Amino acid sequence: MQKDTLEHGLKENWKQFTLLVIVNAFVGGMVGLERSILPEIAEKEFGIAATSAILSFIVVFGIVKAISNYYAGALANKFGRKNLLVLGWIFAIPIPFILMFAENWNWIIAANVLLGINQGLAWSSTVVMKIDLVGERQRGFAMGLNEFAGYLAVGLVAWLTGWIAAEYGLRPYPFYLGIILMVLGLLSSIFLIKDTRGHALKEGDTSDFPLLKNIFWDTTWKDKNLGSVTQAGLINNLNDGMAWGLFPILLATRGFNLEQIGIVVAVYPGVWGIGQLFTGRMADKFCKKDMLFVGMFLQAVVLIALVWANTMWQFVGLMALLGWGTAMVYPTFLATIAENTHPTDRAKSIGIFRLWRDMGYAVGAILTGVISDLISIEAAIAIVGALTFFSSIVIYVRMKCGEGSSVRLLRIKSSKLES
Repeated sequence: MQKDTLEHGLKENWKQFTLLVIVNAFVGGMVGLERSILPEIAEKEFGIAATSAILSFIVVFGIVKAISNYYAGALANKFGRKNLLVLGWIFAIPIPFILMFAENWNWIIAANVLLGINQGLAWSSTVVMKIDLVGERQRGFAMGLNEFAGYLAVGLVAWLTGWIAAEYGLRPYPFYLGIILMVLGLLSSIFLIKDTRGHALKEGDTSDFPLLKNIFWDTTWKDKNLGSVTQAGLINNLNDGMAWGLFPILLATRGFNLEQIGIVVAVYPGVWGIGQLFTGRMADKFCKKDMLFVGMFLQAVVLIALVWANTMWQFVGLMALLGWGTAMVYPTFLATIAENTHPTDRAKSIGIFRLWRDMGYAVGAILTGVISDLISIEAAIAIVGALTFFSSIVIYVRMKCGEGSSVRLLRIKSSKLES
């Protein structure tokens, strides 16, 4: 298709956009396979007691996904978004089988290498393709839909695997879901998805946004808006890495059974996913700086409060608030990157942002694992809460709203801080 005949917008591209939302749900579901039961498998089937050793699978996943994100962004213009999406699913083929039949923990680590590549290539590709399709309009809503599908699937599959494990055992039955997700994701990507490079090229022809002088360093820190988003992304996924690895262990020490753990652990990504249907639209209307500050600040408060939680309802309520705080920032991260980059730079800049953001998984798993072993799980959660609070302050001091038509979410006057 010639780029001159292409149009931007959700309405104009609703069929491809909907298919990409569905495919990203399959991508998210692959992560949900491990969300509630892998720490239990480590302890009961492989006899691994040290928290830092249990969290090793998240370290590997985070590092590999981060690197894959970078290359997905760097290679998207050269090899095509669809080709990278399909390649991501090819790497997913062995994952459910390894999780079902692994004889030692090293096989679990190997599965997470493949999962990191799958998530880096496939999720990054769907993000970039949706931004290509919508153009300058409704980026926040587009990212909200994308992340809604992915993280709602994480929550649903986390709950399902917890329920299946409680009813039928830890292995192999929970991982049959992975085979279904993998087959559907791969076939959909091959036969239904179309490449969107033409949309990006067309937008680039009319964009007057300047090219970044050094995409890597500008995205990493130098540009005040991009750098603020990147550091917050790293801290946000540091939180998520901790939640993934530590919350099932914390809940087990408080006397919760597998089914209860599955419910509590699923609430967080479930609210995170559903919430983005609303927060994505909010990111198009409200100042993105305010959205990010409030979201990170709320996460900090919740994490510190979790240290004193004991009952099922306390955990469910706090995990819902944590999910909402994350929902406020996740689509806003990507919409802010898109808004502050030229279409030619965008795929690579998103890849660099996602490199640092998902490196947070590894940093979070290592940091919280060591602190948990040396002090306690509660201390690890409290320290991560403090880091999240610091990240919100960085956003408040460094960022600007940018869009003159955006509505301020906060009435606090911060013009001096923004100057």
